[in-house]
Amino acid sequence: MLFGNPGSLHKMGRIAEQLWENSLNDISRILRVSADELIVTSGGTESINTSLTGYLHANPRNGKHIISTRAEHKASLETLLRLEKSGYEVSYVDVDRSGQPDYSAIEDLIREDTALITLTHVNNETGAMLSPKRIADARRRKNPRTAIHLDCVQTLGKCPIDLREWGADMVSFSGHKIHCVKGVGLLYIKKGTRIEPLIVGGGQQRGMRSGTESPWLIRAFAVALTDAIDNMKESLPVIYECRRLLCDRIVGLDGIILSPTDASPYIVNASFGRFQSETLLHAMETHDVFISTISACTSKKKKMSHVLSAMRVPDSVARNAVRFSFSRFTTTAEISEVTRVLDRITEEYSLMK
Repeated sequence: MLFGNPGSLHKMGRIAEQLWENSLNDISRILRVSADELIVTSGGTESINTSLTGYLHANPRNGKHIISTRAEHKASLETLLRLEKSGYEVSYVDVDRSGQPDYSAIEDLIREDTALITLTHVNNETGAMLSPKRIADARRRKNPRTAIHLDCVQTLGKCPIDLREWGADMVSFSGHKIHCVKGVGLLYIKKGTRIEPLIVGGGQQRGMRSGTESPWLIRAFAVALTDAIDNMKESLPVIYECRRLLCDRIVGLDGIILSPTDASPYIVNASFGRFQSETLLHAMETHDVFISTISACTSKKKKMSHVLSAMRVPDSVARNAVRFSFSRFTTTAEISEVTRVLDRITEEYSLMK
C-alpha cells in the first residue's frame, strides 16, 4: 500500500501521505521546530545549495554581500563561487590553526548590504566546532537583517542542537551521517524566511521542493534520527575514549594530531611524516581498516585538503594527512585493532628502509 504517491487522492495515496506527515512530525519534535519549517531534500549538498542560492535570489534587497571561510565544505564553496560569478561579493574570513573563524573579523565585515553569513558548525575534515551564538550575537549587533546559514551535516545526532538558541535562519542536514540510507537530507528554514526553490515542478512540499515525496526515505530519516538522539549521551563517553586511545597511539608513532583538542570526538585528522596519505590509506585497507584522505567528495581528484590549507597547515604536513571517522557504534576494541594495524604497517615500513 505504501507504493502510493502521497499526492494522490485515492486510498494508497492517503496512506502514503499520512506516513510522510507522521515522519515529518516526529523529526520536528526531536529538533523542536515546526514541521512546516522543514524541507526534505536529497542530502546535505542540495540543502546547502538551496539555502545559499535560494535565500539570496529571494531577497535581493538585503544586499549582495556574503561572509564565509575557505574551510567550508565544497558544497558551500562551489555555490559561493557560482554566486561570485553572478555578481555577489564574498568575504572569506581567516580560520586559525584550531579551525576557528576570526569572530571579530566576522563582526567587522558585517555591513548594511551583508545578506548572508554561511558557516559550518562541525568541520567535516577536522571536527572543529564553531560557536553559533557568537555568530548570532555579532549579527544582532551589526545588522539583524543578515541571514545565517549553518552546515550541520556533521552535527546531527552527535552533539546537542538548539536551532532556536543558535539563531540560524537556515540549517542543512544529511541522513547518511546518522546511519540513514543515502539520498535523503533535510533543510530547516526558519518561519518567515523567504527562499526561492531550487527544484520546481509539481509544487510539492508547499512549493519549496517539487518532486514526488518518498514516504520510505523520510520514515528512514525519522527512525535513524530517533535512534541517534536516544543513544547520543550513552555513546559519547565511549567515543571520547576511542579518540583518546587513537590519538595517544598516533602521537606515539610520531604522528601529528591536526584536529583541535575541543573538536567533535567523531573525527580525528592526523598526519604521519613517514607516509603519504594515499600510501597509508591503501596499506590500512589491506587490513580492512578504512580511513580517508580529504573529504570523500573530492578525494578522487587527488588534491591536498583545502581545509588544512585554510588552517595554514604546512604543505609537507597536510600532504600526509588522513582522517579517522567514528560512529556511535565504534568500540574501543575496534580502535585497539586500528592501533595494532598502525603498529604493524609502521614496523613493515621500517624494515623496508
